[in-house]
Amino acid sequence: MGTVALARCGGRPLGAHLFSVWPGAAFAASVFPVRCAPGDNLALHVAVEQAPPGSALAVDVAGETEYGYVDEILAVAAHTRGIEGIVLDGCVRDIAAIARCELPVFSAGVSVREAGHHAGGSVGQAITMSATGPVPLQARRGDWIAADDDGVVLLPRGQVSSIIGKTVDSLSHEQELIEAVHAGQSTLDLLGLDPSQVSGWEGAGEHRQRRGVRPGGPPHEGAVHGEARTQLRSCNPPHTSVGEGRRRD
Repeated sequence: MGTVALARCGGRPLGAHLFSVWPGAAFAASVFPVRCAPGDNLALHVAVEQAPPGSALAVDVAGETEYGYVDEILAVAAHTRGIEGIVLDGCVRDIAAIARCELPVFSAGVSVREAGHHAGGSVGQAITMSATGPVPLQARRGDWIAADDDGVVLLPRGQVSSIIGKTVDSLSHEQELIEAVHAGQSTLDLLGLDPSQVSGWEGAGEHRQRRGVRPGGPPHEGAVHGEARTQLRSCNPPHTSVGEGRRRD
């Protein structure tokens, strides 16, 4: 269950500037919020000791991004204590070592500038994270966060089961679309798109024939009707309940 599907069905995307430190990193876990003092990662060291195993650290660096807040030592410590992953609005360093320890880390960049270890900060209290759009998102304990190569998505507490249920249903419809494309169906038909809106479109006759529409006659058996197209595109309510604690495979 990827972040694209979760975002489509109600998950809230964090900023597009966040990326995986190593390819293929992915996780989904409950949020343990951390706020660092500018240029200092003491709060991160405290969070690694205090966060429940199985949770993920969501880190606000107070707008001072150009420091390597997470390094090899912190990554190994977090991995050893059962932290599922780290998402931070700042930079990291020692990225080869982070990849070797296989801790999923998502950051805004890489910086050799070492963070201090002496200032304050907070752990377990609500923070704000940069998000897609002008308004930042609040991250709180009880929220969930999911991250993969496509990005990072926040699932607000109280909506986790609903979003996951809708996503499961949406993915089943998406698989139908993929199977139909493999069978030769046009994405224009399957998605109900209007190609006449595109200047230079010349495929009207061929497109009609491929859809099986005969002049004066009904579509053939393989044609996709409007009702089916709507169903394939929708995120219907889940048919079964999905528990808050369920994680993606």
